[in-house]
Amino acid sequence: MSTRIGKLTVFFEEPFGVGVFEQIEDGKLSVSKVTFGAEPKDCEIYEYVLKYYNSLHFSPAIETVVKEEVKNPKKRQKEIHKQMSAKGIGTKSQQALNLQREQYKKQRKIKSREEKLAEEKRLFFNFQYSKSGFDWNYGIECCDCGGNSNVPGLEDGKRKYH
Repeated sequence: MSTRIGKLTVFFEEPFGVGVFEQIEDGKLSVSKVTFGAEPKDCEIYEYVLKYYNSLHFSPAIETVVKEEVKNPKKRQKEIHKQMSAKGIGTKSQQALNLQREQYKKQRKIKSREEKLAEEKRLFFNFQYSKSGFDWNYGIECCDCGGNSNVPGLEDGKRKYH
């Protein structure tokens, strides 16, 4: 049976509140970072978790060690105070966020490169077409008629779109 442990850390990162969702499933840690408003209230954070948790984009999973839960309530309270006083996010979480950021960066780079090449190709063909005066549609069939259509204006044998 797989176990899933979730944790939300909210901290202030100038000028907004930032939430880091950590999810440990089968010993693998994945993280998602969310920016809230200037001063998010508890009810706003709770509402966000209820509405958008399933649509969060988590980082690729990183192997981690899952610690057994401490049963002693005094130790548990001490851990909570320690977490409340700590600033920022854990190093494993930072690694997971950096990995996610790098993947998004690569995807954006590939997409923008493809768009740039397509635009260059389009501009090149537009330039060639305007420069040469050549009829690029000459000899190209436009439909399944095979050139036997009775369209006026095709008496000279040139293929036109119809």
